[in-house]
Amino acid sequence: MTQKRAITIARGDGIGPEIMDATLRILDHAGAMIEPEFIDIGEQVYLAGNSSGIPDEAWESLRRTKVFFKGPITTPQGGGYKSLNVTIRKTLGLYANVRPNVSYAPFVQTKHPDMNMVIIRENEEDLYAGIEHQQTPEVVQCLKLITRPGTEKIVRYAFEYARKNNRKKVTCFTKDNIMKLTDGLFHKVFREVAVDFPDIETEHWIIDIGMAKIADSPQDFDVIVIPNLYGDIASDVAAQVTGSVGLAGSANIGDQIAMFEAIHGSAPDIAGRGIANPSGLIHGAIMMLVHIGQPEVAARIHNAWLKTLEDEVFTGDISKGRFAVGTKEFANAVIDRLGQLPTTFQPVEYKNVDATDEPQFKLAPLVKDRPKADVTRTLDGVDVFLFNNELISDEIGEKLEAVAGPEFKLAVITNRGVKVYPNGFPETFTTDHWRCRFQINDEQKTITNADILKLLARVEDAGLDFIKIENLYRFNGELGYSLGQGQ
Repeated sequence: MTQKRAITIARGDGIGPEIMDATLRILDHAGAMIEPEFIDIGEQVYLAGNSSGIPDEAWESLRRTKVFFKGPITTPQGGGYKSLNVTIRKTLGLYANVRPNVSYAPFVQTKHPDMNMVIIRENEEDLYAGIEHQQTPEVVQCLKLITRPGTEKIVRYAFEYARKNNRKKVTCFTKDNIMKLTDGLFHKVFREVAVDFPDIETEHWIIDIGMAKIADSPQDFDVIVIPNLYGDIASDVAAQVTGSVGLAGSANIGDQIAMFEAIHGSAPDIAGRGIANPSGLIHGAIMMLVHIGQPEVAARIHNAWLKTLEDEVFTGDISKGRFAVGTKEFANAVIDRLGQLPTTFQPVEYKNVDATDEPQFKLAPLVKDRPKADVTRTLDGVDVFLFNNELISDEIGEKLEAVAGPEFKLAVITNRGVKVYPNGFPETFTTDHWRCRFQINDEQKTITNADILKLLARVEDAGLDFIKIENLYRFNGELGYSLGQGQ
């Protein structure tokens, strides 16, 4: 390769500039064919009045180069500042967060020397959609959004990743024993997609015991595919179990653009002291080089890094009482070993990326351009949410019974998900937020949104304050809503 590849680079905040400069020196000495375009993002952009932390000219560079190499950034404390990572991932469609977690025993101390797993985390949905509301003085909500297209993209990516990288098993983590619709959909799609990959072993774990197994027996896992929030937590736990979060890099992959970074934060407490470990960013750079078609350079750097550990050159975070070097000295040690191979660790090889290595499953970005699902949707009723801090549950129930008909019947009232009417327990703790379920009174008839509007008018006339509604649908005859307690 003779032509340099343009990439967008942000040095970042805190220790970011130090570890980025160290990593770029390694890339230069290793022969990486890159043409950096530097942009300013992060803390100073936030403090200059840009609440997203990224200016317009930075977006232009990212959309043109389609590769982003990013140092850690600092989000200022207080309200009004958006997470830059979340903004970039969602705006550019970086749906797959790929985080390898490898133990480097005996040179990096760990209780799990045989660990070598990859966590593939969904990057755009779940509670990270960031849709939150305060509905009453006592209750706030955050909407958990899981979509079939988004889930299928990440699950298929995980299986394709496993196949291309000679991995034998893909494990799914959810909490679908409780969140039967959202996490249930993620698990259902996982089972559906697995049928297309009969050569790969599959398993599913409930997230709580799955997390315990990551901490206790991580060697049992190979590739894990996981929803967004769980994945954020699981990947940091897994990285720490290897010996240090300072060693791990990550790739954020989309259909058109990719971002590469260390998984750790900006560590402002040690910024400027020259002691930060650049290894996480080095591993992000290695993943980037493979992505842009420079696998030989990636392997050259990776093997030199492994040889550096074998020669017991450590930064302070992993030295554990042994002699420690600074950021620049560690980078120099890697540079000095370029071209050498490790002897204790297995030398690394990366294959060339070609068209067949691209994700095979892609969806049109706009819903109007995708095939339409053959789905029949039937309206069963409505959940009406009330704000009330004056009446007890029986009094609310009596008022709603009086206004429910003729189209609806009051099925149940819950408070924080617990049934309080009819036949509620006086011991149940309640807040000022009530979910009141109205279902169709005559299943031989149909109801419409116009009927719901009439119901809401009657609720309003009864002096009750509704704050939101959720329509209750069946899709192809199957319930599209969870049953309330007592139903």
